[in-house]
Amino acid sequence: MNDTVIESETVIERQATDLVFEYDLDAPPETVWRAISIPAFRDRWLPKGDLAQAEPVASKPGEEIAYAMRDHAPPFLESVVTFQVTPNAVGGARLRIIHGLVDARLERHRPRAANSNGACLMLAA
Repeated sequence: MNDTVIESETVIERQATDLVFEYDLDAPPETVWRAISIPAFRDRWLPKGDLAQAEPVASKPGEEIAYAMRDHAPPFLESVVTFQVTPNAVGGARLRIIHGLVDARLERHRPRAANSNGACLMLAA
């Protein structure tokens, strides 16, 4: 039971540390989607050398795509960058970029209790 609580807190903490950027673009969503999802177009502004792997780690065609990235310098931290494309109010596209660290070395490990962590009973003298 306690493990579930710790996992939930970790997810919330990780989401709170993500970098989120939003841009309203003049281009239609389909054009923006092509720029972030087709490798030949993506490599013009996000070189494959910056990616941990060229293929996306997740994708919802036309809406969202995520790529794994790795720093070039020590400690070579790993992260995931997610691009979300939605129409905006003026006929263009809203591009939302979410950059979150996912490197396991950054996870906070909470020490477990040395006892059974059960209910504490008090004895009368």
